[in-house]
Amino acid sequence: MARSVILATVIMLLFQLGSFSQERVTTILREGWRFSKGASPGASDPQFDDSGWQQVPVPHDWAIAGPFIKDGDGNTGKLPWKGEGWYRRQLEIPEEYAGRRIYLLFDGVMAFPAVYVNGHLAGRWDYGYNSFYIDITPHITPGSANMLAVHADTRPHDSRWYPGAGIYRKVSMIVTGPVHTAIWGTWISTPVIRPHYADVRIATTVRNSLQTGSEIVLRHAVVNQAGNVVARKEIKGFIGEGNENILEATVTLMNPRRWDIDDPHLYTLETSIIVNGELADSYESTFGVREIRITADDGLWLNGRRVQLKGVNLHHDLGALGSAMNYRALERQLEIMKEMGCNAIRTSHNTAAPELPALCDRMGLLFFNEVFDKYDAKAGITDTTDFESFAHRNIRNFVVRDRNHPSLFIWSVGNEIGNVQWNIDNGFMKLQTMVNYVRKYDPHRPVTLVCDSEASAALRHFDYYDVHSWNYGRRYKLARQMEPNKSVIISESASTVSTRDFYELPLPLLKTDFTRSLQVSSYDLNAPEWAELADDDFMWQQEEPYIAGEFVWTGFDYLGEPTPYTNEWARKNGLGDIAAARSSYFGIVDLNGIPKDRYWLYRSYWRSDVTTIHILPHWNWENMKGKRVPVFVYTSGDCAELFLNGRSLGRQCKDPKSEVSTRRFRLMWNDVVYEPGELRAVAYREGVAIGETVVRTAGKTSAIVLSADRTQLNPDGDDLAYIVVEGVDRDGNLSPLAGNMVEIKVSGAGTLAATDNGNPQSFEPFSSPSVKLFNGKAMVIVRSGKESGTIVVEATSAGLAGARLEIRVR
Repeated sequence: MARSVILATVIMLLFQLGSFSQERVTTILREGWRFSKGASPGASDPQFDDSGWQQVPVPHDWAIAGPFIKDGDGNTGKLPWKGEGWYRRQLEIPEEYAGRRIYLLFDGVMAFPAVYVNGHLAGRWDYGYNSFYIDITPHITPGSANMLAVHADTRPHDSRWYPGAGIYRKVSMIVTGPVHTAIWGTWISTPVIRPHYADVRIATTVRNSLQTGSEIVLRHAVVNQAGNVVARKEIKGFIGEGNENILEATVTLMNPRRWDIDDPHLYTLETSIIVNGELADSYESTFGVREIRITADDGLWLNGRRVQLKGVNLHHDLGALGSAMNYRALERQLEIMKEMGCNAIRTSHNTAAPELPALCDRMGLLFFNEVFDKYDAKAGITDTTDFESFAHRNIRNFVVRDRNHPSLFIWSVGNEIGNVQWNIDNGFMKLQTMVNYVRKYDPHRPVTLVCDSEASAALRHFDYYDVHSWNYGRRYKLARQMEPNKSVIISESASTVSTRDFYELPLPLLKTDFTRSLQVSSYDLNAPEWAELADDDFMWQQEEPYIAGEFVWTGFDYLGEPTPYTNEWARKNGLGDIAAARSSYFGIVDLNGIPKDRYWLYRSYWRSDVTTIHILPHWNWENMKGKRVPVFVYTSGDCAELFLNGRSLGRQCKDPKSEVSTRRFRLMWNDVVYEPGELRAVAYREGVAIGETVVRTAGKTSAIVLSADRTQLNPDGDDLAYIVVEGVDRDGNLSPLAGNMVEIKVSGAGTLAATDNGNPQSFEPFSSPSVKLFNGKAMVIVRSGKESGTIVVEATSAGLAGARLEIRVR
C-alpha cells in the first residue's frame, strides 16, 4: 500500500514537472457570453438552458440601452441600472492544461459579483469598481465542457452618478504553470536615480502549487522602447511547497531615459522563471524611470523641473457607450484633454479600469489615483461588512495592481467623506486603516484624502496623510495655515456649468442665476453656490505659487449628477421630476467630446505657447437686431481687436493685476449692438498679430455634413470612429440653431455603436439610428467588425442634402 502511494506521488510530480515548458497563456474572454437581466434561479448549474438569453460581448453595460426613465433619478442618469443579472459562457480548457493553475481576472463587475464554475461557487467580491481575481483550478475539468456563470447585483450599491451595471470591464483567463509569478506579482521601483544611472528594484512574488519545494532561477531583462535589452539580472531562490516567496533583485540602468510628460518613455521588464532547466513561466511588466516630489512651497517637481498640474477629473462612463470599457473611447478622451493642455488626470472617485493608468503612462499624463468616493454603500460597504478586512483586500488590489505605473504620483483613499473629516463614527480610525494599507503596499508615493469641509481641518485629519487636497473656494486655507509644511493640490476646481453652444441673455448677475430653460448659458459665468468660475482658480494659483495645481471638475460631461437641474431643483420650481436632466453640465466638453466654449478658455491659458483664438457666441440672433449681444474672445494672445462687418469695435487687453478674475483671462465686449454679418477677432502678443478667427451669421440650413476623427479602423470588432454630424447653410457655415432630425445608416464592415447630441435633456436611446441635431451638432459612433473592408455611413434629413462617408477597416 505504501509503495503504491509513493509511486502515485512520483507519477503526479513527474506529470507536474513535465508542464514547466508550457508558458503563461492569457485569453481575453470577450465573446461567447449570454446574458439575462433579472433573477434566473438555477443559472449557476452547468445544465441550465440559456439558449433564450441575449448574446453579448464583455465588457457589457446592461443599463445603457435604457430606456430612459423620464421621471427617474437624474443623479444616476435616469437609466435602469438597479437590478440583478446573470452572465454565462463556456470555458475552453484543453486536456493539456491539467496540472496547471487557471485564474480568472475581473477588471470590474458592477456590483457584488458571485462567480460560479461548473456549478461551484468559486468566489465573491463586493466593490464594483475594483479589480479582483479567483483561482478556479479546483473547479475545472480539463478536456471537458466547463461552464462559467457570473451573477451581478447592483441593488445593494449606492451611487451619486451613473455607475453602469454588469461585467462592464474585461475578463481575462490566465493559465500558468504550477510555479509562476503571482497575479500583479512584479513590483518595480526606482529608489536611486542619478543623471548617469538608475537602480531598478524588482520584487517578484513567486507561487508554487506543487506538493514539493522548488529551486528556481529568476531571470530579468530590461528592454527599452526600441526593443533593445539594456540590462539583465539572474537570481536563484527556493519556493516551498504550496507557498509563495518574494525574490528581490536590483538592476542598474546606465544613462536611463526618463519618463516625462513630454517624453513618456517606458521600459519593459521581462521576467522568466526557470525550473529544472526549463521555462516555467514568463511575465512582462512596464515601468518608467522618473523622479517626482511634491514640495510644500513650490509645488510639484518632475525630473528636476517645476510642473504645474493642469488636470481634469474624469468619471468612468464613456458617454453614449455607458460604462462598458472601450480602449479607443478612453484613449480619445485623453487625446482631447491633452490637446487642450491637460497634463494630469484624477479618477473620480473610484478605482479606474487598468487601461487608464496604462494610457496615462503611454501618453504622458500624470495620474492621481483615487480608490473610493465614500466609505458606505457607494464603496460596496454594507451593514455586515467587516471594515478592516474590506479595507485590506480592496486597498491591496488597488495598490498592487497599479503601483508600477510611472504616471501615478499620488494615492487618494477617499473623497469628501464627512464623517472622516469630522471624526464621526471612528472616522479617523478608518482613515488611518486605509492610509496604513496603502503605505504597506507602496511606501514610495504620498497618500492623501480629498476634503471639502474647511473647518474640519481644525481637527487635524491631515496628520494622517501627506498632501493637502481640497475642493473649491480656497478651502485649503485653514489646513495650510495649521500645517504649512505640506503641499496643496486643488483636487476639484471650478465646477463651472454650461450647455454646449447654448447662449442666453441677459448675462447672469450672479453665478447661481439659473433659468427655467433647463440649459446653462455658455458664456461661462455660471457655477453652483459652492463652486467658482475657471478664471478664479487660474487667479488663485497665480497668487499662491505654492499650489501644485488643479484638477477641473470635469473634463467631460458625464451621465448623472445634473447640477443645477436635479430632481430637487425641478420639484422646487414646480416642473416635476421629468424636468431633471440625464447628464451633467460640468464638462469642458460635452458628453460626446465636442468642445464647449470653455475648452478654448482652458487651452488659451494652459497652452499659452500655442495660438488660440475663439469667439463666442454664435452670430444668429434674429430677435436681437439693434440690441446688445455681448461678445467674448478667448485667446492665448495678450490683446485682441474685434471687428463687426469690417468696423473696428476696439482693441482690448487682458489685465494681469485685476482682482476680477475674468478680466485677467478673457476679452469681453459687453455692448456690441447686433447686426447680422461677420465677427472677426485679430489677436496680438507683444504687439504683433498672431492670428485671427471669424464667426458669420448662417443662412437657412441646407445640408448635413459628416466628419470623422479617424478614416481607418482595426478589424478587431471593438475599434471606434467618432463622426460629428453638422447642419450647414449653402455656404458651409455651421447652422448654430439647427435641430433637424437626422437618420443614420451604417453598412459594410462595421456597425452603429451609438448616437447622441450632447443635450442633457435628451432622452432618446443611445442605440437609436436617428439623432436630432442639438445647436447644430450631433455625434455618431461606429464600431469596426472583424473583417477588413469599408464602413459606409450615410446621413439623411428631410429637406436637406444628405452626406456619405467611408471608413476603411484593415
